[in-house]
Amino acid sequence: MGFTLVMPFLPLYFNQLGVQDVGQVAMWSGLSLGVTPAMTALLSPLWGRLADRFGRKIMVERSLVSFVVIMAAMGAVTRPWHVFALRLVQGIFAGYGSLSVAMAADSAPEGGMSQAIGTVQTAQRLGPALGPVFGGSIAALVGLRRSFLIAAACYGIALVLVFFMYDERIIHAHAKEDADGAASVTFRNVLAFENFLLMALVIFAFQFVDRSFGPVLPLFVGALGTPAARIAFMSGLLFSIAAGVGALGHHLCATLLRRRTALQLVVAASVMAAVGCAGYVAAPRMPWLFAATPVFGLAIGFGTTAAYTAAAAVIPPNVRGLGFGLMTTANLIGMAISPILCGLLASASIRAVFALDATGLVALALAVHHLGKGDSTKTPAQEPVAETL
Repeated sequence: MGFTLVMPFLPLYFNQLGVQDVGQVAMWSGLSLGVTPAMTALLSPLWGRLADRFGRKIMVERSLVSFVVIMAAMGAVTRPWHVFALRLVQGIFAGYGSLSVAMAADSAPEGGMSQAIGTVQTAQRLGPALGPVFGGSIAALVGLRRSFLIAAACYGIALVLVFFMYDERIIHAHAKEDADGAASVTFRNVLAFENFLLMALVIFAFQFVDRSFGPVLPLFVGALGTPAARIAFMSGLLFSIAAGVGALGHHLCATLLRRRTALQLVVAASVMAAVGCAGYVAAPRMPWLFAATPVFGLAIGFGTTAAYTAAAAVIPPNVRGLGFGLMTTANLIGMAISPILCGLLASASIRAVFALDATGLVALALAVHHLGKGDSTKTPAQEPVAETL
């Protein structure tokens, strides 16, 4: 939530820094918003590998300390390039997101891994949904510069919670043996785990489709006849509905996994999300969007958690940091590529974006159905990595 308290208002902040030309504002905003996920995608596997060797807690604390300092520093900048430079550094030291999912998987009791992952992902989805709402109010009260201090305080609270309440000693009773085993595992070894690459593809595809709505949804809402004064409100409402039901989907995944395997849920989610996208393609009026959005959001929610659960089930605990780092890379690549490609496609036809999403999701369902192996909901035995490989 701390991150989205301020980042949606970055273009306004550049105005305050003296950038008045719309093109220049767009350029600095795009560069500053894009550089962090790009660096995070590049370095997440490295931070995950280090977490496997030295402990996840210290790596999360490292990341949170850097965010406290960088967010506070953003409130003191005087030039646009200062913001870009800080965002670059922020990307270098990021990585707490993937590690928090790995920590949830580590902390879960037997049979509760999907519930733990789903709960963390629910929080990850609700935070960005609530952040802009609170951020707009805070900016109106104290100004944008001081809002960065509030964001830094949010990261400070997270740091205190992790430092005092997360006990890694209980989870890693054999930390030294785990670290020695992790050191012998290469990136290629992790990629070779059953269904891992397939689940990375699922995460990439879900993120690509989810992010494709950002650049085109307000335009589509206007194209369906919504008055100009209400486009922002209606678009925001649809985004909020998608985020809310997505969080519900994360939470419900554990219940669904009692009846179906993770791979079966991924297939079902892909088909269900394709149906939601098809509703957008065929929509003649706004009510269609309000019917299709919950279908799409719910499917993306439980499908994403099922994919992470399937991946976690085949990755030995001593290399989960590396594994989830690679999954985060797939996630962020989808996040980076989608707005660019879909924005270009929308210049020809907005409905073509949703048609591409639906087609891709159907293809994904077929790929998982035919290529998926075994029951990826069972937690692997804690045998040494060499035996697993």
